[in-house]
Amino acid sequence: MSVDTATPTEVLRRTPLFALHVELGARMVPFAGYEMPVQYQPGVLKEHLHTREAAGLFDVSHMGQIVLRAKSGDVRDAALALEALVPVDIVGLEPGRVRYAFFTTAQGGILDDLTVANLGDRLLLVVNASRKADDEAHLRAALGSACEIDVLDRALIALQGPQAEATLARVAPDCIAMRFMEARRLTLLGAECLVTRSGYTGEDGFEISIPADMAREIAEELLTNEKVAPIGLGARDSLRLEAGLCLYGADIDESTTPIEASLFWALQKVRRKGGARAGGFPGAGIILEQLANGAPRRRIGLKPEGRAPVRAGAPLYAEEGGTAAIGAVTSGGFGPSLAAPIAMGYLPAALAEPGTRIFAELRGSRLPAAVGALPFIAPKYKRG
Repeated sequence: MSVDTATPTEVLRRTPLFALHVELGARMVPFAGYEMPVQYQPGVLKEHLHTREAAGLFDVSHMGQIVLRAKSGDVRDAALALEALVPVDIVGLEPGRVRYAFFTTAQGGILDDLTVANLGDRLLLVVNASRKADDEAHLRAALGSACEIDVLDRALIALQGPQAEATLARVAPDCIAMRFMEARRLTLLGAECLVTRSGYTGEDGFEISIPADMAREIAEELLTNEKVAPIGLGARDSLRLEAGLCLYGADIDESTTPIEASLFWALQKVRRKGGARAGGFPGAGIILEQLANGAPRRRIGLKPEGRAPVRAGAPLYAEEGGTAAIGAVTSGGFGPSLAAPIAMGYLPAALAEPGTRIFAELRGSRLPAAVGALPFIAPKYKRG
């Protein structure tokens, strides 16, 4: 995880939970234009393991929440409009369901990755904090004539881990019936919230959109369960790395296509060649050609030998004495659940098969590493 370096004159924004973070002893850092908790007193390692073993509460209110409504009043028209910007089946997304998507460029790159929820009468998009202003402008420029676009001023928290369901059920029993990537309107402490069974840790859990003035009360209620601990951005980063999930600006950006990023699974058949609504999104020619014939490089997992973590930016070599780098690490660190270093990066397709031995540069030396399958840990989503 990279932390922004704020200039002395930069005014950082605060989420509705800022005061609670400070009271809980968080170390606050600049991140995506906000003051955010990177860790609490237990530290990143313990926060990570607590989430895997019990439940963690994350403040993700810095992310953008954007509502898309068709001016015709038909949510299908909003879905059709959005499909002009993403290579994903939005029309086929049933009410109450959530789907992973990404905005693409004319060159096939990724402008941002996001989730889309069909709320029956409108679509809700949750986008990355660093891209939310650009995403809003992108939507208004492309879809403004057909859709109303509203940015919500709400808090967003994530409750993740094996105890997440039992914890949320204390205040919202109906959450028990929810399955992975389902969205429901639930009432928490009298506040109408939008709850999705989703998250970015590899664990079962929920993301909860809350009226800003109720965020603290709801967060504090969830934290009354001794199995729930507040978790900072540091552990959020190591959790998503173990789960093989991309961080925008590190593992994916405008220079990477969805196929290079191994996100081909997110392109449903209806948007692929031969599908009923094939193409029609920016960069379709490049992306669909790579989907059919392969991309020149691929995002891969790496398991370095030894205990030393390999960080983002480290060049990768085919041979220990090689002089020309063949790729680079995009995310790397120590995987607490695995008690070993792990990383992700890009390699030529010919060297991207699991088990391939390559070398990463670490402090002037070449460290052997094996290409590993992603994710590093088995996801625990509640699908059935």
